[in-house]
Order: sequence, then C-alpha cells, then structure tokens
Amino acid sequence: MNVTALWRHPIKSHGREALERVTLTHGRAMPYDRLWAIAHDATKADGSEWAACQNFNRGAQSPRLMAITATLDEATETLTLSHPDQPDLTVRPDEDSAGLLDWVKPLADPSRPQPQQVFRLDHRGFTDTPFASISLCNIASHAAVEELAQSPLQQQRWRGNIWFDGAAAWQEFDWLGRDLRLGSAVLRVEDRITRCRATTANTDTGVRDVDTLKALNTLGHQDFGIYATVIQSGDVALGDQLELI
Repeated sequence: MNVTALWRHPIKSHGREALERVTLTHGRAMPYDRLWAIAHDATKADGSEWAACQNFNRGAQSPRLMAITATLDEATETLTLSHPDQPDLTVRPDEDSAGLLDWVKPLADPSRPQPQQVFRLDHRGFTDTPFASISLCNIASHAAVEELAQSPLQQQRWRGNIWFDGAAAWQEFDWLGRDLRLGSAVLRVEDRITRCRATTANTDTGVRDVDTLKALNTLGHQDFGIYATVIQSGDVALGDQLELI
C-alpha cells in the first residue's frame, strides 16, 4: 500500500491544500490542519478549547464552501483562498478576521447561522473528533462509492488528510485498534468516519449534485475513511509505503 495524496485544511471547512510531504508529531493533528475555524453567530464555543462541528460554519450547511481552495505560507501564516464565485483573498487570519469574514459571508447559506468569529487552536486544531485526529481514505473505497452512486466523485469531497491505494475496498474498517507505519511515522487507527451532507457537494462548483449519503447507506452505514492518532513522530511523503504493524 502506498500514500497517494496528502491534504491539509488550514481553516476548517474553508479550503484545502495539497502537500508533497508532512512531518507528523506524536499526539497532534497534521500541522496547520483545521488550525483555524469560523464560528457562527449561534455558537456556544469561545475558541479556548476544542468544540464540536455544530459550532462552526461548514460545508454540511453551506455547500458553496466546499469549492474553496487554499494556499498557506507557513513562514508568515498568510493564506490565499480561491473560489469560483469570489475574487482571491490573501489574508492573515489572526490579524484580519474582519476581512476573512467579509469574504466568507457571501458563500454562507443565508438561512443558516452566519459567520461571526475566527478561532485558532494550536497543536490539535478543530478536528472533527474530540481527539487530535488525522483522517485516512482508501482509493478503492472511493471507487466503490462512485459505482454505488453511478457518478464520478472528487476525492476532495471526503476532506481526508492521507489517501492510499493497494488495499481492497472497505478493508480499512478492519484496522480499528491497529498500528500503521507511514514513512517514519506510526499511527493508530481509532474509529470509522461517519459522513455528513458536506460530501454531497461538488468541490469544483460548491453545488450539491450527488447523494453520497444515500450511496453509503445502501451498505448499511454512512461511513467513509478512518480516524487515526499519531503515536510515533515522523515524516510522510507521497509514494511512501503504508503497512500494518
């Protein structure tokens, strides 16, 4: 099995960025993955600690967000965001939250709570889990969903951090509790990922176009991908082997 793609999402639900390599640290999420999040005006979070997805502006409620791409300059923590319906924005989220919110608001569903605050959570980020997780996705499982949905699907719909090939479809669900070596890092598989409506949106247009959840539910579940934690720090690069240990 081999690593085929690496992705991070600097602002939760607001853009993705492809990487060639990454250094993973014990007990932490992928660096800069979901480091920031945009809380809406009905949030119960204050940004001081991890909070559940329901507190944030996200693709499940506002599908247009799914078409955002991101480029992060780590040295200056400057983000460039792109969307087919918006001019590009270059911003430092910690210093110009107002500019970021102004850019995001037209992409938010007006019938839903509206973007209000930008939060930052160092080291672990606002992952979709109460623990600092990294998500892994299987190319063969993706192909199986495409067949069930009778439609091609962008891999980016699943917002996975690490993609791999060489395993049978859904084989990853048998790895719960197992350890994986990727490059020089070791991860422990913690749980399956239950999916939401965000995955129904086309990541090129931000329009809901395929009922991925209906396709998954024909299998008796709504899961795609697995969550893992880093138990040994190390480097992971495209093409590295993934092996069960």
